Amino acid sequence: IKYCQQEKGLLLHCCCIMSNHLHLIVSAKDENLSDVLRDFKKFTSKQIINAVTTNKQESSRDWMIQIFNEQGEKNSRNSENQFWRQDNQPQELYSAAFVFQKINYIHNNPVAAGIVEKPEYYLYSSAKDYVLAKKCGLLELVFL
Repeated sequence: IKYCQQEKGLLLHCCCIMSNHLHLIVSAKDENLSDVLRDFKKFTSKQIINAVTTNKQESSRDWMIQIFNEQGEKNSRNSENQFWRQDNQPQELYSAAFVFQKINYIHNNPVAAGIVEKPEYYLYSSAKDYVLAKKCGLLELVFL
């Protein structure tokens, strides 16, 4: 996310990074948002796959490599490993009420998963930034 913020003009408004998925409310400064998301997926998949394949101490390494390979073989647009799903599930934020609903849903994801008691306790989320109304999380935000 930091790479795309610095290099691709990604504006991050809200996020929650879970163990097997992530939620983002984003926009793009100058580029087409779909291009920025494509570049995000390309950059992160290379970084993650490289981290897994080169870390001999990773206990799930062989299993994960097999999954990445199998998914890559199923995709005609990919020659080998696949990390991200091809589809996104974008939703246009068309009203203030809908924005508020989505921010609450995203921030409450770790609570619903039983990871934390309150959204602002989850490190990989922008919830704390919104609760305190200031930058205090891991990523730079543009508040909505």
